Amino acid sequence: MDTFALVVVVLTALFFTYTNGFHDSANAIATSISTRALTPRVALGMAAVMNLAGAFLGSGVAKTVSEGIIDTPTGKQGMTILFAALLGAIVWNLVSWYYGLPSSSSNALFGGMIGAALAGSSAVHWDGVVTKIVIPMFASPLIGLILGYLVMVAILWIFRRANPHRAQRGFRMAQTVSAAGMALGHGLQDAQKTMGVVVMALIIADVEDESDAIPLWVKLSCATMLSLGTYAGGWRIMRTLGRRIIELDPPRGFAAETTAASVLYSASYVFNAPISTTHVITSAIMGAGATRRISAVRWGVAKSIVAGWFITMPAAGIVAALCYLGVHFTVG
Repeated sequence: MDTFALVVVVLTALFFTYTNGFHDSANAIATSISTRALTPRVALGMAAVMNLAGAFLGSGVAKTVSEGIIDTPTGKQGMTILFAALLGAIVWNLVSWYYGLPSSSSNALFGGMIGAALAGSSAVHWDGVVTKIVIPMFASPLIGLILGYLVMVAILWIFRRANPHRAQRGFRMAQTVSAAGMALGHGLQDAQKTMGVVVMALIIADVEDESDAIPLWVKLSCATMLSLGTYAGGWRIMRTLGRRIIELDPPRGFAAETTAASVLYSASYVFNAPISTTHVITSAIMGAGATRRISAVRWGVAKSIVAGWFITMPAAGIVAALCYLGVHFTVG
């Protein structure tokens, strides 16, 4: 097997993880920053550390990514498919980051994998795509929206007689914990997705077997790059999540973060499903914000965000397919 091709694919996967980090850093900390519970640099540092820790808490999502979506042939063609898939995801991450659109890095990766596999005439596990990607893609935001609303309603009822100023201060402190939990869930989900791709490359190169555990260096490198990307920050998307959807207060920020973190942990440990942290936190913010009044949520902004969700997979897939054809005809 061409060692150079393996190195290129692994390095590209790590760069994708870096873009994932700065693209999705807003998921964990935008609400805490917008409510002034944390300063930006403190929030980013905390999120980077928790991302690093979360990457070591499981491997079920990585197994789903490496085995449940596409079949890649051995040799140069398999490496080309993975390389093109990663390029498609990276390009979409950069485009959506530039326009401040909180699209899903996860769905960009899956779209890239499917597009590159189809272009390379490789098998796609459509049953796995439907059950592990498409259904969670629609179900997780809906669950986040409903739970975010219900959690905030419960908070309003429990603290209905509390001193408003004291309650605000208490929830501002509590957001430190909820933001950390959200960042931990982000690391648990998103670092594993890249681990799955790297494992696929190692299997194609005949360096690892499917039954082998994920090597420690793979976990550490993916976790580190995600953390570095998170610390770099994604200020454009952070502004969209933290301010443009709704002006959050500490109780609603706490409700949204707690809801999103709970959904991430459930998906990771119960279903081994790779879901989008972006979809979950955005819908949870909408749900928590709607308890103020329905019109408090800027549904025009929310509509453009949801539209971005739908175009992410096909857009990344098209870019990945074009990248595969370009590399295939250039390199041979």
